[in-house]
Amino acid sequence: MSLNKKLIWGGLGWVFAGPIGAILGYTYASMSGNGSQKLSESTNPTKHGDFIISVLVLFAKVMKADGKLLKSELDYVKNFLKQQFGIHKTKELMTVFKDILEQDYPLKDVCKQIQRSMDHPSRLELIHILYGLSASDGHVHPEEIKVIQTMANYLNINKNDYESIKAMFAKDEKAIFRVLEISPNASNNEIKRAYRKMANKYHPDKVAHLGKEMQNLAEDKFKAVNDAYQQLKKDRDIS
Repeated sequence: MSLNKKLIWGGLGWVFAGPIGAILGYTYASMSGNGSQKLSESTNPTKHGDFIISVLVLFAKVMKADGKLLKSELDYVKNFLKQQFGIHKTKELMTVFKDILEQDYPLKDVCKQIQRSMDHPSRLELIHILYGLSASDGHVHPEEIKVIQTMANYLNINKNDYESIKAMFAKDEKAIFRVLEISPNASNNEIKRAYRKMANKYHPDKVAHLGKEMQNLAEDKFKAVNDAYQQLKKDRDIS
């Protein structure tokens, strides 16, 4: 397909589905001679499909934040996609992802589209996954933290929610308090209430509509909440 036709399909994607639709329209036109059929499918995505394309766009932004594209990061993306779609579909989506890496999509516009179409538990899980990518090389780079925080702001995620997820990956002596969204001076009763609230907020069932594999990822956050609470119970001898 010629470049002009690709751009036409990409333009239709912007009209029908915003920035994410433009990515789908352009990349699927590149992959298939029947661009109109692919575009029709992509402009009415399922919740799960919309989530995956959103992840790919934001993956690219995080990976490029420190000026380096690392093999460990690409492996993280591939493994993530394999868990979601299997090997064959992963090859197609990695083609899409390579196109995304070469472009500079407007971060604010993409995030705002995600914010409008994705519920709050899903957006929290998205930030969790992005930090997983950042930490895939064993180190969370400061520039990656900055771009993820910017994304969180655009996605309308409040500071406490963001810091709670960040504390799982960028750890310090106060991390267990930030995971539970409480102050180090919190009373024992406040700790108990915070645990109940956080366990409900991050229960894997909240993202069941995104697929079984996404629920498995959500269990990491759920476990972090429980581990933080168990540690504080031990430290303070809370019954």
